[in-house]
Amino acid sequence: MANHKSSKKRILVTAKKNAVNNSRRSAVKTAAKKVLVAVESGDKAAAITAARNAESKIMKSAGKVMPKKRAARKISRLTKRVAKMA
Repeated sequence: MANHKSSKKRILVTAKKNAVNNSRRSAVKTAAKKVLVAVESGDKAAAITAARNAESKIMKSAGKVMPKKRAARKISRLTKRVAKMA
């Protein structure tokens, strides 16, 4: 355990940031799953809405939780899936 006051503070700050990052990461996964479920069910309107929501969550996490290029790749793949729907 840390002994210095600044070390104790860093531990608290790191724990808070870790909680926020885990929450963001989980939100991205959930949003992406909703898009895939909507695509599988064949509901284009729901898929488009879910894709917009997912894109928003992914871009908010880009550069913080995940690298920007990974975020762009995820958005691209989800958009392709939605666009393929007939």
